[in-house]
Amino acid sequence: MHVLIATDGSKQSLRAARHLKTFADPAKIDTITVLAVTRPLAALSFHDEISPDARRPKPMAEASFRAEAEAAVKVVAAEFDDWEGTTVKRSVRSGTPSTEIIRAAKLADVGLVVLANGNRGLSESILIGSTAARVQASAPCPVLVVRPTPRPRRRKS
Repeated sequence: MHVLIATDGSKQSLRAARHLKTFADPAKIDTITVLAVTRPLAALSFHDEISPDARRPKPMAEASFRAEAEAAVKVVAAEFDDWEGTTVKRSVRSGTPSTEIIRAAKLADVGLVVLANGNRGLSESILIGSTAARVQASAPCPVLVVRPTPRPRRRKS
């Protein structure tokens, strides 16, 4: 089976990839494609939170959304380095995330799409819509949406 893992550079998207590893059988997954999508006209097209250089301040002249996306894809792909016999591909596309994830899934005849939900804020979900919801509605295969782990509530004393 071919699995597509979408990352937006967030810690939650890395958790989604790690969640797949908790139950998936590497012997049954022959290919994994890790995909990041940058938005060409967005004010913040891609924000890498997971690569080793993510916290290093970058001057605007050095800022590259594509480079940040490639760094995030590399981190997620490295999670599967220990899966012998599984080919791990890396991909960065430009466009609307949900559209590009669906397009990539169709072109590669993917059997499962894995992505995170709930990591970019309420305003983006209301104004733009949830990428996860759009992918679930239109993907040509099953979609695993990994939600954030709820924070434990503090008890009032």
